[in-house]
Amino acid sequence: MQTWAVVGLSSNRARAAWDVAAFLQHKGKRIVPVHPLAEEVHGETGYASLSGLPFAVDVVDCFVRSSLVGPVVDEAIAIGAKGVWMQLDVVDEDAASRARDAGLVVVMDRCPKIEWRP
Repeated sequence: MQTWAVVGLSSNRARAAWDVAAFLQHKGKRIVPVHPLAEEVHGETGYASLSGLPFAVDVVDCFVRSSLVGPVVDEAIAIGAKGVWMQLDVVDEDAASRARDAGLVVVMDRCPKIEWRP
């Protein structure tokens, strides 16, 4: 089972991250909420940062503004994630380049809920 750290995921059901995380669970992914409030979401314990995760993650899914995604990508590289997924309208070519150079798979300006529709 793949583990996806969803950065920006909170218990706010009105946010896209909440809905996409539920979709990922439905697709068999383990989701991990990463948010400064470290809230439990969809039955999963939340963490305040990627560096605070006590286990490995496969993908870091970024629900943050483009201006804030660079440090998230750097942290994903530091924790040994295998990929970063930057959601719709999240674009940072420099961060994407750093991730690719570190061997991560990069998806940018896309949403898995849209991409993986049947």
